[in-house]
Amino acid sequence: MGLSPRSLPDFPWDSLAPYRARAAAHPGGLVDLSVGTPVDPTPAVIREALAAAADSPGYPTTHGTLALREAVAAWFARRRSAPHVDPAAVLPTIGSKELVATLPAYLGLGAGDVVVHPRAAYPTYDVGARLAGATPLATDDVEQWRGNPAVRFVWVNSPSNPTGAVTGASDLAAVVAAAREIGAIVASDECYAELSWTDDPVPSILDPRVCGDSHEGVLAVYSLSKQSNLAGYRAAFVAGDPAVIAALLEVRKHAGLIVPAPVQAAMVAALADDSHVAEQKARYRARRDMLLPAVEAAGFRVEHSNAGLYLWATRGEDCWDTLGMLAEAGILAAPGAFYGEAARRHVRIALTAGEREVSAASSRLAKRE
Repeated sequence: MGLSPRSLPDFPWDSLAPYRARAAAHPGGLVDLSVGTPVDPTPAVIREALAAAADSPGYPTTHGTLALREAVAAWFARRRSAPHVDPAAVLPTIGSKELVATLPAYLGLGAGDVVVHPRAAYPTYDVGARLAGATPLATDDVEQWRGNPAVRFVWVNSPSNPTGAVTGASDLAAVVAAAREIGAIVASDECYAELSWTDDPVPSILDPRVCGDSHEGVLAVYSLSKQSNLAGYRAAFVAGDPAVIAALLEVRKHAGLIVPAPVQAAMVAALADDSHVAEQKARYRARRDMLLPAVEAAGFRVEHSNAGLYLWATRGEDCWDTLGMLAEAGILAAPGAFYGEAARRHVRIALTAGEREVSAASSRLAKRE
């Protein structure tokens, strides 16, 4: 059966146009806090590695260079408490969104199969299930799918986009155990893991506390877009179960899905250098420290938001009403409706704007106290 565009939801960001126009009419101009795209410079150590690898006339390898795969494995051991990642079970991807959208299809899911994802979730989890012809199931309760053989694939997302909630190791372990009982694969989208705002590190699905001594049936998906300002490079990877990675590698070889060689070299540099990540995190912390009290003073309740690049905020009303109020102040946010029915009374306010813009938004919100 061919794919019909009618089987997919409308692209949500198009519906923001009237709110963007209203916010842009503010005398001080638009402050766009709706998207999570980095605005700070790509670190020099990464740009230098990209430039040094620019003379790249031959085709790169789909599996990624050994240097890149070893850098990923070393990064998991050093930063994510996951010391047993096999470099052979690492696969670079062209950003993480294309992988999220295609994983169920590439793994052979189809009609009758169920893909579980969080209730408040990045919409591409749902889209990926539909592209495969599978059925998405939005739930945070393992008991709603435990023992169901139709469940073939489970997404977890920690830190969450949009809520910033962090899932603990024991809760992740419960998801992995339930999935293994029915032979389902668990994929963990961990793209915001380096941006925790508490003293507690964010557990990875590949942490032995979560998956034990084996990576069977588990995958970790990661992107360098957020931690390293590499959204424009489309630099990401997936690691975990060697058999699943091998199957994905074969598909991607046939499809020609290859990360360019200079980008692979830049990824090696990014993964080896922790200092630029700490510097960027400090920038985001400063913006968060400026914006959070202003949002709360304007009558919002900020929930979760313990990690990541967003404030998950509510005034106890429909998100579109909140969006209108913010637009009157010249501020654009993302409505919770983009992330599922469970999120309709929240808005997602991004920290991904420069200090001047965040300061302006904070001042405008302060005037609405």
